[in-house]
Amino acid sequence: MRVEVDRDRCIGAGQCALTAPTLFTQDDDGLSEPLPRASHPPRHPLLHEAARACPVTAITVHEP
Repeated sequence: MRVEVDRDRCIGAGQCALTAPTLFTQDDDGLSEPLPRASHPPRHPLLHEAARACPVTAITVHEP
């Protein structure tokens, strides 16, 4: 499983980090980024919820 954040689309709302703080953080510019272990997480129950919480759909979850 791979998590991708479109940094051109991200507006830094932070909904992903609020929904799944163990999977997402915000960088110094306030933009979302998946935490390193989120690149290949087991089926974390909040992963898809965090992607859905993004107001500009900047998060894509690629399933194998």
